[in-house]
Amino acid sequence: MSHTCVTCGKCPIPHDSAQRAQTAQPSMSGADIVVQSLVNAGVTVMFAYPGGQSIPLHQALTRYRDRLRVVLPRHEQGGGFAAQGYARSSGKLGVCMATSGPGATNLLTTIADAKLDSVPTLFITGQVGTASIGSDAFQETPMVELCRGITKHHYLVTDIDDLARIMKEAIYIATTGRPGPVLVDVPKNIQVAQCVPCFNEEMRLPGYDGTAPEATVAELAPIAELLKNAVKPVIYAGGGIVISEAAPELRRLAELVQAPVTTTLTGLSGFPREHDLSLGMPGHHGTAYANYAIHESDLLLAVGVRFDDRVTGNVNMFAKNAKIVHIDIDPSELNKIKVADVAIVSDVKPALAMLCKILEKDGVQPGPAQKAWHGKIAMWKKDMPLTYDVNSPHILPQHAIEELWKATKDRDCIIATGVGQHQMWSAQFYKLSKPRTWLTSAGLGTMGFGFPAAMGAKIAYPEKLVINIDGDGSFQMNIQEMGTCFCEKIPIKVMLLNNQHLGMVMQWEDRFFNSNRAHTYLGPIDHPEWAGKGTGIGPETRFPDFVTIAKGYGWDALSISKKEDLPGAIKRMIDSESPFLLDVTIPYQEHVLPMTPIGGTIFDMLRE
Repeated sequence: MSHTCVTCGKCPIPHDSAQRAQTAQPSMSGADIVVQSLVNAGVTVMFAYPGGQSIPLHQALTRYRDRLRVVLPRHEQGGGFAAQGYARSSGKLGVCMATSGPGATNLLTTIADAKLDSVPTLFITGQVGTASIGSDAFQETPMVELCRGITKHHYLVTDIDDLARIMKEAIYIATTGRPGPVLVDVPKNIQVAQCVPCFNEEMRLPGYDGTAPEATVAELAPIAELLKNAVKPVIYAGGGIVISEAAPELRRLAELVQAPVTTTLTGLSGFPREHDLSLGMPGHHGTAYANYAIHESDLLLAVGVRFDDRVTGNVNMFAKNAKIVHIDIDPSELNKIKVADVAIVSDVKPALAMLCKILEKDGVQPGPAQKAWHGKIAMWKKDMPLTYDVNSPHILPQHAIEELWKATKDRDCIIATGVGQHQMWSAQFYKLSKPRTWLTSAGLGTMGFGFPAAMGAKIAYPEKLVINIDGDGSFQMNIQEMGTCFCEKIPIKVMLLNNQHLGMVMQWEDRFFNSNRAHTYLGPIDHPEWAGKGTGIGPETRFPDFVTIAKGYGWDALSISKKEDLPGAIKRMIDSESPFLLDVTIPYQEHVLPMTPIGGTIFDMLRE
């Protein structure tokens, strides 16, 4: 037997007097409805920067201090990326809030970033009163219009009676199906208005079913046959593996059919890098052997990927000789870039689990031809390894990252990166082994991502070691969050690979523009580096003085330029109980290799 909700008169409520009593809500302000909705959804942390049009929301948050921690970033973008770091590392909803106008527009980059990398995030923005919308009022921006193409969904609340339902819908949309960012824009008069909310009202989402589709046995049986009969199979796994928590199923499948696995930038933590079947990352700066394996494969099982251009290069030549099987939760990704021979809409976790079940029942025996395939891959790995000059007297970035990996591989550690050369070196030389231990901006490639993302991850997992590997260009994009870390007691670590340049663009200048420096040097314009006469090595090239800046923010910090100092410096950073910045001077002449030019093929790959 059920009863009708005493608040709205419509919602069916189970026959339980205590539960029905809870449904009879007192009158609440819009701001309190927003916060109560978050609490109801289990949100315990959010990142929020106040302003004129969000004051009522922040006042409401003070009434929930015992249930909801509010972290004050030093910039809205920092807050947005921290929310992403929280969400990416934990799998939970990341929440960020800002005021209208410039506060809201400061979130645009992180919203777009969350969309491309499928991160479950909720962005709440204050807005001018409904009567002023469209009048160019002070700090008015049309956030729904600005975000239309970069959100999974978006709302402008114009009726307080809709607010509780909208919040419920927004959280549901952000966290179900293929996750992504949802915007709720709340005018100030809605924040202060009063109503009796119904938190049990049914959602109104025609056309959207958040339940994850699951492939059937009938759909997967032909794929199992393809896997059993393939001579040169390759599994191409993406961020969907991590999002779906499908890493155990991926490993089980790979081992069953003895198929080598290549993982995209977002999927790197989904398969252990030290596993014999691991090929590392494919594509633009992927391993040569991953790219060769894809090129020669006769079956490419693509799971939780979108055939990004940085992976495929020349789409027509990508996996040209292979039958392509594509499994993804989002039907819009199937046949969008690369036409698949078999395309299945499914959450990848149950799909891989069912594939394993079918294969185990049928039995799989890799034959001599497949053993020859493994031999060929082993030869590629031996002949074309990721390498660098181990005899260099300087601290090469690859060496620094390898040393960091050796020092932390047995620790419960999360790695975040900014964007640039250091990001690619980290993807190559930090050998990840566990899901959700790798935070990086892949689809949008946003400089400034790594530091605040690490901050969010440390809040999600205060007991874990969280390290941001960054570059001097990327780090300065959100350097102000050092203040947040000190004030909020968030002891993350930053290993700064400092080459005084915007390294990735500089590398392109070297490769394709005769080393003509077009505003990629970050030091003073009268320094020898500006004229191309410096070495890029040594303390005299450092600008700014990151150690002094760090100490000004209350951090512990150390700067090194000698190779012999690196192991001890890494240990000191890891062992520090405070936020710690390790500034490592590296030569700017180092390039990320291999490098396949955008739109190219393996035949265009640069290896030296």
